[in-house]
Amino acid sequence: MSDVSLAIVLNLGAAWLAGSLIGLERSYHGRPAGFRTHALVCGASAMLMLVSVHQGEWMAGSSLAETAIRTDPTRMAQGIMTGIGFLGAGVIFKEGLTVRGLTTAASIWVTSALGILFGIGFFYLAVVATIATLVTLSTFRWVENRLPSKLFADHMLCYAIEAVDDEAKVRKMITEHGCTIKSMSYSLGERGTLYRYHMVLQTNHQQNLARLAAYLRDSNTIQEYRLVSST
Repeated sequence: MSDVSLAIVLNLGAAWLAGSLIGLERSYHGRPAGFRTHALVCGASAMLMLVSVHQGEWMAGSSLAETAIRTDPTRMAQGIMTGIGFLGAGVIFKEGLTVRGLTTAASIWVTSALGILFGIGFFYLAVVATIATLVTLSTFRWVENRLPSKLFADHMLCYAIEAVDDEAKVRKMITEHGCTIKSMSYSLGERGTLYRYHMVLQTNHQQNLARLAAYLRDSNTIQEYRLVSST
C-alpha cells in the first residue's frame, strides 16, 4: 500500500470514528439521527474531500489532468454543506409550540464539517472539534437542565356547551397551579355542542404543568384537554 493510500485510509478511519462517537451520543438520547447516520455523514464528507484533494491521483494520465487539478477544492466543501442542509431539515419537526430536532440537525451539520477536516488532513483541528462537539452535546445538556428558565406550553380545554367554566374560573385555576396565561382564544366545535379555550401558558417549573395535568385529569366537567410543553 502506497503512502497516499495509507493516508487516505487513515483519514477515512478517523472520520468514521469521530462520526460514530457523536452518533452514539445522539442514539443514547433516542434522537432520530443516531450512530449510523452520523458515521455515514462524516465518512461521506471525508470521502468527497479526499476525491477533491487527491485529484492528481485519479486524473493521472488524462489529457485534462492539468486543468482539472487547478479546480478549487473548497467548492466541494460548499457542495457538501449545502447537501447536508437538506438532511438536517429532515430531522426537524414542529408539534404545537415545540420544535424538535434542532440539536440533532446541528450535530449532523457539525459532523459533516468534521468529515471535511479529516478529509483534508487537518487532524489536530478535527480531533479538537470532535471533543468540543461531544462536550457540547453531553456536558452542556447537564448544565442546561439546571439553569432557571421559562417554560411555555400549548394548552386546550374542552367543555360541553351546557357546562362551560367561565373565563375567570379558568384563569384562577391556571394561576393556582403556578402558570401564567400569555394568550387565550376561543372556539366552538361539533356544531356548537363543545366549547374550547386555547391558551399559551408560561411557568418556571415543569412540575407545575404536571400538577395542572393531574388536576385536569380528575375534573368532572372537562371533556378533553391538551397540554404540550415546549421542552
